[in-house]
Amino acid sequence: MPVYALSRELAFPPPEEAVDGLLAVGGDLSPQRLLLAYRSGIFPWYDDALPILWHAPDPRCVLLTDRLHVGRTLRRELARRTYDVRFDTDFARVIAACRSTPRPGQDGTWITGDMERAYTTLHALGYAHSVETWERGELVGGLYGVSLGRMFFGESMFSWGPNASKVALVALAERLAGWGGRVIDAQVATPHTTAMGAVEWPRERFLRVLREELAHPTRRGSWAGTPALEPPA
Repeated sequence: MPVYALSRELAFPPPEEAVDGLLAVGGDLSPQRLLLAYRSGIFPWYDDALPILWHAPDPRCVLLTDRLHVGRTLRRELARRTYDVRFDTDFARVIAACRSTPRPGQDGTWITGDMERAYTTLHALGYAHSVETWERGELVGGLYGVSLGRMFFGESMFSWGPNASKVALVALAERLAGWGGRVIDAQVATPHTTAMGAVEWPRERFLRVLREELAHPTRRGSWAGTPALEPPA
């Protein structure tokens, strides 16, 4: 199967036609295209040396909100209440920290300047959200992603304190479960997500569940307050 070159038309090829996860190249990072990508089971992943690359991997890594693995050390951290968890109070700092924090085994970052600006715009539109861990008034960890229907598409996380990003992930799973959400899209498996109980689904199953979750209203707007319910697209 070919890797598709996107035109200005707001459209994607079927995600089932991805070659080793890579589906298409080109296009833009407009809010409309990004939201269409997520609704189609597709996400951008590239770096400054490459054009925009769009992926739909098989298998797909997911975290289930009712099956998150909370180990003994993390359980103790949660019991101590070391961190104050907040939603959507400083999205810009969270995505900037995800972009700048070094990661073992990685040279550079896939969060380009264009990506940072694009997701900041999605946040302003009420679709991208941050979960933040604070310690004595200082931001020490967190994550961000996109929410559509009852699905949360995780993008990146960072940690400047012990288990700070894991605490944010637990808080996110609890918030989503309270709203009826079952699935956090983790895209591709990493040691960090696997340790938290992530599993891999065949792409076909992921796309089927995605359609089910997108049939529910989107909680659009700041999660620091009470987001509005937006009907399914």
